[in-house]
Amino acid sequence: MTLHNLKSTLLKAVQSFSVYALIALFYLGVVSALELLLYKLSHFLPAGYFSLLSASLIIDSVFWLQWIFIPGLIFILMYVLHQKVARILMGTVIVLFFAIHIGLISYFNTSLVLLGADLFGYSMEDIEQTVGASGGVSLISVLGLLVILGPLVWGLYFIPRKWKGHNAIAIALPVLSALVYVTGIFKGAANPRLSSDFANNLVINKSQHFYNEASSYFFDNGYEVDIYADDYLGGFGNSQLAGLQTIDYTDEAYPFLHARSQDDVLSPFFKPRPKAPNIVFIVVEGLGRAFANDGAYLGNFTPFLDSLAQKSLYWKNFLSNGGRTFAVLPSLIGSLPFAENGFLELRNKMPKEVSLLSVLKNNGYETAFYYGGDASFDGMKGYLEKNGVDHIYDEKTFPSPYKKLPANNNFSWGYGDGELYRYYLNTQKEDTIAKPKFNILLTVTTHSPFLLNDMQYYKKKFEDRLEELGFDTEKKQQYAAYAKQYATILYADDAIKTFMDAYKKRDDYENTIFLITGDHRIPEIPMSTKIDRYHVPLLIYSPLLARTAAIASISSHFDIAPSLLNYLGKNHRLQLPSQVSFMGMGLDTVRKFRNIHQSPLMQTKTDLVDFVMGNYHLNGNKLFELDENMGEVLLENPEKKKQLQAAFEAFKRRNRKIMERAPLVPDSIYKKYNAN
Repeated sequence: MTLHNLKSTLLKAVQSFSVYALIALFYLGVVSALELLLYKLSHFLPAGYFSLLSASLIIDSVFWLQWIFIPGLIFILMYVLHQKVARILMGTVIVLFFAIHIGLISYFNTSLVLLGADLFGYSMEDIEQTVGASGGVSLISVLGLLVILGPLVWGLYFIPRKWKGHNAIAIALPVLSALVYVTGIFKGAANPRLSSDFANNLVINKSQHFYNEASSYFFDNGYEVDIYADDYLGGFGNSQLAGLQTIDYTDEAYPFLHARSQDDVLSPFFKPRPKAPNIVFIVVEGLGRAFANDGAYLGNFTPFLDSLAQKSLYWKNFLSNGGRTFAVLPSLIGSLPFAENGFLELRNKMPKEVSLLSVLKNNGYETAFYYGGDASFDGMKGYLEKNGVDHIYDEKTFPSPYKKLPANNNFSWGYGDGELYRYYLNTQKEDTIAKPKFNILLTVTTHSPFLLNDMQYYKKKFEDRLEELGFDTEKKQQYAAYAKQYATILYADDAIKTFMDAYKKRDDYENTIFLITGDHRIPEIPMSTKIDRYHVPLLIYSPLLARTAAIASISSHFDIAPSLLNYLGKNHRLQLPSQVSFMGMGLDTVRKFRNIHQSPLMQTKTDLVDFVMGNYHLNGNKLFELDENMGEVLLENPEKKKQLQAAFEAFKRRNRKIMERAPLVPDSIYKKYNAN
C-alpha cells in the first residue's frame, strides 16, 4: 500500500468511525430520554423531566467522549487491515454495549442502587439467589430489550452505507476524545449535584458508573492507602481531635488489638438482677430510620416500634456499618473490620477472633441464630459456626406447618417475619433456671421482591396509613409507587408487636433484654442522602430497664458488643478478655446530638468509600456535614476533608493487613474465650 493510499484509507477509517460514534451518541440520548420516562412511570421524578434530561445528556456526552477513544484506535487499525471486519466488529461492540447499558438501567429501576463492582463480590450461588428472588430474566424483559435494540441494529447496518462523515467532524472527534481521555477535562460535569442523592443517581450514566467501579476494583481494588496517614492524624482510632474516642493499638502484629474499654454506660439504666439476662437481637431486614419512628422524614410507618421506643433506650441517629446484609453479623457480634469484600467473604480464612457470641458462650450462655432464609447466604452460617453457635435455625429446619413467603419466578427468600418469630417461640423453652440465652433473629420479608401472603390486607393498611399521616394527593401518588415496600414495613412492625405480646406471657420475659435494629436501610425506596443508606434505629427494650432515654448522639453496630459485654461483666461477673480487636469502643448514651466515634462504612462488598468521624461524613472525595437529624450538606473544607481522609486511610492500612492474613488476637486470648 502506497503512502497516498494509506492516507486515503486512514481518512475513510476516521470518517466511517465518526458515523458509528455519532450513532452511539444519538442512541445514548434516546435511551436516556426513555430511561427517565421509565423512572417517571415506575417511581417519580424529583425534578422536571427536561432539567433532569439536560443533566443526563451532559453526562452522557462526557462519557461518550471518553468511551470512543480506545475503540476508535482499534477500529482504525482494523479498518486498514479489513474494512468489513472492522464494521462488523464496531457494530457488534455498540449493540453489546447498549444491551449491557439497558440491563444496568433495568437493575437500577428495580433496586434503586447503581450496580458497580459489588457484582464481583458475590459468589455465583448468591447472585443466582438474588436474581431469582427479584424475578429473574422474564420473556417480557427480553422482548423489551429486542424492541429497543432493533432500531439501533437497523441504523448500524444502513446509515454507514449511506452517509459518509464530514472530514472536519471525523478529524475533530478523535482529537477531542483523546483530550478528554488523557486530561480528564469535563470530568466535573459528570458528577451531578442535584437536590437529592436519588436525583443524582437518576441522571448518572449507569454504564459509566459500572465500568469505573469495575476498573477500580480490578486495577487498584480501592485500597490505595497513604503510608503517611498516621503522620497526619496519629492513626485510625488514635485521633487527637477534641471529643473523639481514642484507641491505642498495642501490637503491629495484630493490627486491631487494643485494651478493652472499661466504660459501662448501660448499668445506670438497668435494675440489678442476680441472674444473667437473656439477650435477644432482632435484626430487621432493611429497617431504616427514613420511615421508622417519630421524626422519620418519609413518615412513620412503624407505629408499634415507635411506641416501644418510648419505653426503651432509643438511638434515633444510629448507623449500620454496611449497606447490605453481609456486614451486619460481623459488625454486631464481632465489631470487626471488613477485609476486602466483607469479613464473611474470608470464609475458611477468617482470622480467629473474640466476639460477643464466643465470650457469652464461654461464660455459660446457650446461643442460637434464627433466619427465615438460607443461613449459608453471604457466608453467615460459616461465621456463626466459627464462633461456636449452639444452634442454627433457618429455612431448612422449619417444619411443614409453617408457610413460606410467596414465590417470585419460582423462588422465595424463605419464611416471613411472623413465621420466624412463631418458630422461635415454639422452639425456645421458657426455662428460667437453665442457662441464660443469647439469640439472634434476622428477618427477610422487607427485601425485594417485597411479597406477602396477605398483601391485599397490608396494601389497604398502607393506604390507611397515608391518610393517618395526612399526605396530600400528589404525595400519595408518589408513595403508591412503593406500596409493596411500605406494605412489608407495616407487616414487619405488626409481626414485632405480635412477637412482643406473646413474649410478655413467657416466664423468662422479665429477665430478657431485647435489641432491635436494622441491617441497613431499604434501598428500593429513594434515598435523600449518602448517609441515608446506613441510618437505622436501635432500641434496647427490657422489663429490666429502670429508666428510658431518647438518645440523639451517634453510635453504630460496632459499639453494641463492647457495651453489652461491659454491662454483663460488671453486673454478672462474666470473665472478659483484657484485650480485644473490636472496631467500636461502646455506645454513646449522651442525649444531645454529637459523635465521638470514627466509623468506616462499607456500602457493598466492593465499595469501601464512606467514613464518619465527628459530625462529618466522607463519601469518596466528597465531604458532608451531618445535622441533628442525620441530614447532610456538601461542605467545602479542605482541611477537614484532609483529616477524615487521613483517618480513613489509616484504617484502610490496618484493614489491608487483615486481607494479608494478619491475626486479630493472640492464640492465648482466643483459646481462653472460645468454648468451641
